[in-house]
Amino acid sequence: MKKIMLCFAAGCLGAVANSLVVWFFGTTGMTGATGVAIAPALSLNWLYPRIVWGGLWGLLFLLPLHKTNIFTKGAIISLGPTIIQLFVIFPLKANKGLAGLELGLLTPLFVLFFNWVWGVTTAASLKLSK
Repeated sequence: MKKIMLCFAAGCLGAVANSLVVWFFGTTGMTGATGVAIAPALSLNWLYPRIVWGGLWGLLFLLPLHKTNIFTKGAIISLGPTIIQLFVIFPLKANKGLAGLELGLLTPLFVLFFNWVWGVTTAASLKLSK
């Protein structure tokens, strides 16, 4: 039970880091400068579901990827939410086209990076919790 709780909490922390990076990139115009229309407002309505989903995705850290560096594991596991975002959420839920390409051609790279931030932050949180 302790491992489940730690993975969920670490995933939530990773989601906070991810969300702040997404918001920062949008607010400072980094995404816009590359032609990507991702610039969310930092609000509880936007943040809360991201934190919950981050915690749920954090449960993937329970998978036994033996002899894998925790940061490598974070990078690998971050591909799960990346794939779902690009091939389920953007095209089917948000109507932004396959891989969110309607938001800009570099959208997949930003999503990959943002989710990498989640994965590495989650991994680091788990490593520090030991």
